[in-house]
Amino acid sequence: MGNQNLYKVILENKNLRYIDGATGKLYKADDFHDSLNLNGVKSLAFLYLDNTIQSVEVLLNFLRSDHVIVLLSPGIAEYLKIQLENRYSPVYIYDMSRNVISGYKVAEYGERINLHIGINPVNYEIHHNLKYLLSTSGSTGSPKFVKLSEKNLLSNALSIVDYLPILEDDVVPLNLPLFYSYGLSVFTSNSIAGGCILCIEKDILQKDFWYDFDYYSCSSLAGVPINYEILNRIGFCSRNYPSLRYLTQAGGKLSDGLIRNFGQYAEHYGVKFYVMYGQTEAAARIAYLHPDDILRKTGSIGNAIKGGSLSLDPDTNEVLYEGPNVFGGYASCPEDLKTFDTNKLLRTGDIGRCDDEGYFYITGRLKRFIKLSGHRINLDEIEGFLKRELGNISVACHGVGDKFLYIVHSEPHVSEECITQLLSHRLHLHPRTIRVSYVDAIPLTANGKNDYRAIESILV
Repeated sequence: MGNQNLYKVILENKNLRYIDGATGKLYKADDFHDSLNLNGVKSLAFLYLDNTIQSVEVLLNFLRSDHVIVLLSPGIAEYLKIQLENRYSPVYIYDMSRNVISGYKVAEYGERINLHIGINPVNYEIHHNLKYLLSTSGSTGSPKFVKLSEKNLLSNALSIVDYLPILEDDVVPLNLPLFYSYGLSVFTSNSIAGGCILCIEKDILQKDFWYDFDYYSCSSLAGVPINYEILNRIGFCSRNYPSLRYLTQAGGKLSDGLIRNFGQYAEHYGVKFYVMYGQTEAAARIAYLHPDDILRKTGSIGNAIKGGSLSLDPDTNEVLYEGPNVFGGYASCPEDLKTFDTNKLLRTGDIGRCDDEGYFYITGRLKRFIKLSGHRINLDEIEGFLKRELGNISVACHGVGDKFLYIVHSEPHVSEECITQLLSHRLHLHPRTIRVSYVDAIPLTANGKNDYRAIESILV
């Protein structure tokens, strides 16, 4: 890739347009070229991005600059934002929810964008490879970030372009958050090779989203497991969407039942369905299952993306990944920004297996095990089992102190006795070691995954 950077590659796509979902107006990437007039030495920029055209303009400007982009959820509580900002002292802050930030002046760019700039900026050493800091904690405000380089993000975006059927006349909705690595990958890959990107703040539960989907003839849809559970509930598979060419799923394991449901839908309507696997530490994407194998290899993550390789640790069966998109380590304070690791081996923390045809499967997490009555229990396997047996219910499993197996669910028609009997028979555990709780809604992270910290606070 030489000296290529993401911004330059995006500019090479002459078909690219960004649609302002609020007005319908179209913009080219170079319409925003240097519109924020960024300068100064390499420093941190905290960007609390939503999916509006204003956020896209801000992101493109910082992609063009030398500054380090820190992507954050605008939904973080204000006191947590302040804690993060006090720890890292960013020179730039973009946050449309705040008019005043102590220690910062406001630069106004028309009626669209306000950028907060430090009055007395703190300059400290930043490694030349560091370009992005991405959080893995959603809206918790954790100071721990994944360090990524220009090469990490660009190589991953190009590998996604290599296997997804992105066309120059595609229209893709930004229905996943830009601050989330999966949502960012939708943005980058389609900015490189696609046609139009629809910048909207609507979600799949709103009628207006589907109006826009049809009106703009959207060609693809991305989703995490909770999105596909919602799509299943609202009857997505009962309707044909003439402009839809492919679906993508990542951000956690989707139940085998739902994979089959959407796989059969895709087969019936001639739509391609990609089940993908990745981590923020790999700039989003590690592996994918080809649509032709969805029903034949249901539950598999497939094989590594172009330029990468998958293997299993011979002692633990941990899934290992190597590739140019592997991150440069973690940052928890400004001191950590001085370094950038060059080790390209990523220990995913996931337990897996590989079948005799070379297809990989994720079977659990290294730390998601408990031991009850002498039995070692994989909590992720239990979640999958309950979803299969009880019709894709929303469920989370947790263990506290290896004393109890906790089951939290949000399905009022499923009784505590039903779950207890099912698990005691399956695991040969005494019913007294199983605790079942019903909640109105299972706590989720900003990325749509089960929030086990919040779940534990409910139980303990």
